[in-house]
Amino acid sequence: MGVFDEPKIDCHFHVLDPARFPYAPDVAYRPAGQEISPIEQYLQVMDAYGIRHALMVGPNSGYGLDNRCLLDAVAHGGVRFKGIAVVRPDIDRDALLALRAGGVIGVAFNATVLGTAYYLNAGPLLRTLAELDMLVSLQVEGDQLVELLPLIERSEVRVLIDHAGRPAAGKGVEQAGFQALLGLAKTGRVAVKLSGHQKFSALPPPYDDTRPYLNALLDAFTLDACLWASDWPFLRAPQRLDVGPLLRGVERLLPDANDRRKLFWDTPQRWLGF
Repeated sequence: MGVFDEPKIDCHFHVLDPARFPYAPDVAYRPAGQEISPIEQYLQVMDAYGIRHALMVGPNSGYGLDNRCLLDAVAHGGVRFKGIAVVRPDIDRDALLALRAGGVIGVAFNATVLGTAYYLNAGPLLRTLAELDMLVSLQVEGDQLVELLPLIERSEVRVLIDHAGRPAAGKGVEQAGFQALLGLAKTGRVAVKLSGHQKFSALPPPYDDTRPYLNALLDAFTLDACLWASDWPFLRAPQRLDVGPLLRGVERLLPDANDRRKLFWDTPQRWLGF
């Protein structure tokens, strides 16, 4: 069985369908052209690359706090999909329960768009998420994680770190934000998505300068807490990307099919409840 056919759970992708769900009027970025990505198109990607299940992440781009497109797509996919919603930090418990009933298993914290200060008072939300066995999908870049570290360490919530923590390209594994990420491995309730290479590389594909970061994450978190994600449809990517070459990159990183099985299937199945 080749890498394209190996069963997978994609732990980060977006649906953007402005024809059915118009964008919010006040969003900072309005995806267009090849970034427009209805669920029907992603279903073809799934069938082409052995993706059996997927975690759909609500994008700040296009929709902001409007989760209608996300909820519709999750419902469309039935048991194949679960969702991560974008919410206000002061969302109440009943609203979270309503989202959970619609297939949402967590909420997105995106400090790369909203900044770290936006989340510094989110302790009550993290407590409620932990009580409801829901996740935080956290996207940071550079050293932003250093500021959010006390919030995460004080909580009991499970956290998925998006896109390898988006370390600053060229600053090496010793940079403060990346070291903070490696330190979270010991909590046992933080996992990291090996994805979004274009967001923390200074090189064109195949992003050879990301390899030291990926190796360090595999060493610290092990394959028991590392997940694979496509990041489809590659919003704001500087080059045209496709899932196929990304999977070849995983094959080079993990040449053993048993290791890929853990990354693609066993670990995300356990973390996400598929």
